[in-house]
Amino acid sequence: MSEEQTRSLWMADAEAIAAPPMEVDSSCEVLVVGGGIAGLSAAYEAARCGRQVMLIDRGPVGRGMTARTTAHLASESDDWNYELVKALGTDEARTNYESQVAAINRIETICSDEGIEADFRRLQAFMVPASPDHMSRLDDEYAACRDLGMAVEWAEETPIPLPPGSRALRFADQGRFHPLKYCAGLARAISSRGGRLHSNTAYARHDEDGGGVTVETAGGHRIRAEQVMFATNSPVNATLAIHTKQVPMRTFAVAAKVPAGSVPDALIWDTEEIYHYVRLQPGEDGDWLIVGGEDHRSGTADDGEERFRRLERWARDRFPAMGEVGYRWSGQVLEPVDYLPYSGRTPGSERTFLHSGDSGMGMTNAVAGALNFAALLRGEKAHFERLFDPSRKPKSAGTLGEFVRGQGPVLSNLAEYMTPGEIDSTDELAVGEGAIIRRGASKIAAYRHPDGRIEERSAVCTHVGCIVQWNGTEKCWDCPCHGSQFAVDGSVLNGPAVRPLAPVEAEAEVERA
Repeated sequence: MSEEQTRSLWMADAEAIAAPPMEVDSSCEVLVVGGGIAGLSAAYEAARCGRQVMLIDRGPVGRGMTARTTAHLASESDDWNYELVKALGTDEARTNYESQVAAINRIETICSDEGIEADFRRLQAFMVPASPDHMSRLDDEYAACRDLGMAVEWAEETPIPLPPGSRALRFADQGRFHPLKYCAGLARAISSRGGRLHSNTAYARHDEDGGGVTVETAGGHRIRAEQVMFATNSPVNATLAIHTKQVPMRTFAVAAKVPAGSVPDALIWDTEEIYHYVRLQPGEDGDWLIVGGEDHRSGTADDGEERFRRLERWARDRFPAMGEVGYRWSGQVLEPVDYLPYSGRTPGSERTFLHSGDSGMGMTNAVAGALNFAALLRGEKAHFERLFDPSRKPKSAGTLGEFVRGQGPVLSNLAEYMTPGEIDSTDELAVGEGAIIRRGASKIAAYRHPDGRIEERSAVCTHVGCIVQWNGTEKCWDCPCHGSQFAVDGSVLNGPAVRPLAPVEAEAEVERA
């Protein structure tokens, strides 16, 4: 993911994490695959348990999707707590709320215990109606939050203007931090406990037996471990067992300077279906105003520039002190059908674990998942085990409906095997752009380099065979089915695919469920 085109605010001032590529076979008690906040948190908790830990990542540690977040630390669900109560029942919705509180508390404690300067701060948060018509939903949310024991109250004034005759919800004890400074601190803490971190070391395959798990890397090296945690945003170790229960979504963010004190230091969300979310990050000569939103299903739109412009217009209408936009970036989140992450034992396995499905709660879900993982490693009763169980089935008719709707684009994509290409010839390709071409029975992903060279690869995703789509914002190929991403030369940027797009003269090999 570090090879995508956009750069986030976090990438500008966070130290690189020392993690040499793996060069020899090795062994450990606990191997973590994935070096974002989920993987680093899991490795940290395992090291705290006294386990011998290794961590590998396809690219630089700490520079995957975690580098593309806006890093809200919220115990309020981005899927609405009243919806969780309807889908899960009050008890499980309350447990989910407790998991988010535990995560924020854990981040605060780790920053203190390990001396991590990550700009952590407790804040208030505001859920602001986008129109007066949304007040009924806020009424429902207020009642549900009170039933769950949350510290919520009505607010007549908020950091952005309220629609006439409306009011907002105010939440206490939320937070914000710098995610990459925090990840660098976790890496130091893991190393100080004997943990080993390896960047540019991609997972290729694994084999589990009664004595442990053997993982092979793309470089051909082997790691023998007692347990393995896969924390790769979209899991590379499971196919349809998880991927059919979540949807990949591309999300966008901009950051611009504002004078210090001109905008309250708070978290802000509105109530649009594709909601906007706002926070500050302190800077040396003023604050950074960070605004996110404009989500769409990955691989189904290529209009990132317009989405960035809409975000900026929305922000300027509400924050007149906003200066020139300094950073624009996008990322990908996985939306589970029943609102909760998949975090625990891999279905059908005793020794492998996975963490995925964070929705818009990536920072807190990652840390809650690591707490769950630590309890499972110790053989203790994990408070969130049943709630996060990757083997669970959707409980309500509503979430089952979401499951069915989520598979519609997959079926539509498979029909693209029979459709024409987007262009007839590579002669039509502009410099720096890509498109799908039909050549006989095959579909080709073609890209024109700045020097005019044409790069061609099979357009068939090597995960389960969907047709990839061009992402002009990040200059890569996105799979709309399960979220795999590929560079223009076909190499994997983001799983669940682990093999590159095939050369055009070769038949694409894909995983089968």
